[in-house]
Amino acid sequence: MSTPPLVLDIDGTLTRPDGWGIDSRVFDPLREWDAPVVLATGKAFPYPIALCHFIGVPELVVAENGGIVYTGDAVHVTADADAARTVVAEYRAAGYDLGWGDDDTVNRWRETEVAVSRDQPVELLRELATAAGLEVIDTGYAYHVKDADQNKGDGVRTIADHVGFDLADCVAIGDSINDVSTFEVVGRSFAVANADDAARVAADEVLAEAHADGTLTVLDRVR
Repeated sequence: MSTPPLVLDIDGTLTRPDGWGIDSRVFDPLREWDAPVVLATGKAFPYPIALCHFIGVPELVVAENGGIVYTGDAVHVTADADAARTVVAEYRAAGYDLGWGDDDTVNRWRETEVAVSRDQPVELLRELATAAGLEVIDTGYAYHVKDADQNKGDGVRTIADHVGFDLADCVAIGDSINDVSTFEVVGRSFAVANADDAARVAADEVLAEAHADGTLTVLDRVR
């Protein structure tokens, strides 16, 4: 059996047991993986690109929950952040804050959505987003105000079509509601033990191990 292409979430999936920071144990297995490795994340575009550099794998990236897709030679922007920024402006006008401080490196390079800290009230944010025809998803790390049509699964499909691998051969690993669309397009999917309910229901298998421990278990199994 040949080595399958991988689609990997980052936060909660490649992270250390405490949930913060990339677990360096994943670097060598991914660098040595004899098939495409796609990083599919809710993070802003520069973060997964940089992680590809640090790991030493080709840049195949789905960022901002599908808002930006990089196929290795072209950037595909699938959504516009203008409506999300308007929602956030209304949220701020009501006396609320995004929760990231003045520098806000979480959103500084974000192009197709806006992320709000989970320690901020979400009810009004959802109301404003719904009124604007948008959605708010809780990834466990932030509330993302986004176009309801953008998702990771469509981004993964774009990369597969461009690079030339079969989605039915792919293995995906994730931990959150934003990974559900990925799980729906690949051949086999795994939710790490720390996954939310939506990811658990959508995955083919829920792992006993959490965070990078779960991911490493899958890599050993399917290599």
